[in-house]
Amino acid sequence: MKLIIDIGNTLTKAAVFEKKQLLETYTISAFTIDFVHEIISKNKNISSVIISSVVKKIPTNIINFLKKEYCFIELSSETKLPVNNFYKSPETLGKDRIAGIVAAYSLHKEENVLVIDAGTCITYDFISSKKEYFGGSISPGMNMRFKALHTFTKKLPLVSLTNFNELIGTDTNKSILSGVINGITAEIDAMIEKFKEKYSSLTIIICGGDAQFLVSRLKNSIFAVPELVLIGLNEILDYNE
Repeated sequence: MKLIIDIGNTLTKAAVFEKKQLLETYTISAFTIDFVHEIISKNKNISSVIISSVVKKIPTNIINFLKKEYCFIELSSETKLPVNNFYKSPETLGKDRIAGIVAAYSLHKEENVLVIDAGTCITYDFISSKKEYFGGSISPGMNMRFKALHTFTKKLPLVSLTNFNELIGTDTNKSILSGVINGITAEIDAMIEKFKEKYSSLTIIICGGDAQFLVSRLKNSIFAVPELVLIGLNEILDYNE
């Protein structure tokens, strides 16, 4: 059994895998050694662990414990990958983006795949049918756009996401919802069309916290894979073991 830990901008997600089968997932806001011990106590047969962190230095006590007790990998730009990474500054490439493209390759070998991660930021990453990765795009995510409108203006309120489906907002809050939601869906559909123009055969995957909200609003056929990053981290751990 393997323990997979993904420390994101907002939450930490963990999963237990048996080979390629995802057995259980956990989500927590504060990553602590108690959280690690809790998972391990429930899963006595864990033999290897991988951790990916996009935002913060992992506490030394956790690293030392995992190195001592398990086959352990902390994902970095030096970690060996089952795909060819041609990104020009690999040390600045988000760990979640790395995991996403590896998962896309593992799920759709010999296909061109566009990975859209709709989280704090919206990232677009393309991996070719020849398992070549060159990069992608980054734009502000849903909550970031709401916060930006509130922070950089004097009168616009801070709006929270609701299930709003209209084009025209009839008050300020609804106008913001219309602008952000319709703007993001239009952006994603337009990006997909640009990739389709360049690559006639294209599989599209979406993940991230806002994926389920967005997928039904998009014109294009798209696969929602909520645990894509965890799947990719599991593949990276297997490849390095």
